[in-house]
Amino acid sequence: MQRSALKLFIPVALAALAIWIFYMSWSSSWFLFRDNWFMTATMLFGSFIAGASSEGGGAIAYPVMTLIFSIEPDIARNFSFAIQSIGMTFAAFWIVLSKIRIDLTYFILAGTGGLVGIIFGTFFVAPLVLPEYAKMMFVSFWLSFGIALWIVTFVNERKHRDSLPRLSAAQKAELLLVGVFGGVFSSVLGNGLDICSFSYVVIKYGLSEKVATPTSVMLMASNAIAGLILNTWVVQTMQPEAIQYWLVSIPVVIFGAPLGAYVITRIGRKTIAGILISIIIIQFVTALFIVRPGSELSLFSFLIFLAGIILFFVLTKSGQSSRTE
Repeated sequence: MQRSALKLFIPVALAALAIWIFYMSWSSSWFLFRDNWFMTATMLFGSFIAGASSEGGGAIAYPVMTLIFSIEPDIARNFSFAIQSIGMTFAAFWIVLSKIRIDLTYFILAGTGGLVGIIFGTFFVAPLVLPEYAKMMFVSFWLSFGIALWIVTFVNERKHRDSLPRLSAAQKAELLLVGVFGGVFSSVLGNGLDICSFSYVVIKYGLSEKVATPTSVMLMASNAIAGLILNTWVVQTMQPEAIQYWLVSIPVVIFGAPLGAYVITRIGRKTIAGILISIIIIQFVTALFIVRPGSELSLFSFLIFLAGIILFFVLTKSGQSSRTE
């Protein structure tokens, strides 16, 4: 199966690479690597994580850009949309070609909600969030998810399943709303639908990470494309800097994200969870050292963290009853 998938994938990837080389030469844009090489290096790792976990490439790019290189959050967000629209789409393409298992109910409901959420958030939420608050919102909420995932994966052993159970109308509406919430997060941070919906289906219903992860990759690919379209052609907030970072990162994500999607078929679900938790902790500690939040921002971060803990705790408890029915 992998060989037949490769036979179909490689020509498409090489064609995309050829188009990129032609554009870079035609537009004389090779000089961009001189000043922006750090984004190429960042996305070598970020694209792999995008394909191998429920965190999109933006989950690596956003904190690196905003915390380490002091790039404005809105530029980091738009770059995240642009690069994920390439990398995660190629990862999704690989998932389909390789017939890696996904859950269609999860994909359709969360994807629909995510589309509604990112449209609403782009117009009514993202313009209101201050840069420093966006940075701490990102790492604080993700930390709450990391703790919840650690508890249910390594402390309270749980049964896992390869597909969602038959959902009632109320449960479908709930998953749809989780998608809306994740889409709003994506509108501010460049990703969020993937990890919010992933946490919901894994914690509440015990969906295996090996099924939830590729499904979340495909979800974020669709959400990133929506975000790219909205910010480029609708609200027209796409910055030249974001495009430049995008151009120097395209060749690595074309292959890096599909490689990550391939690796998830070869490693255990606990390993995947461990990778996610490690990244989340590193992001939070880095943010504390670099942002050095004052009392007001610290309180905001704590409230975001607390809201996440409560949310995931409720999901975990309700999930125990859901899986025993």
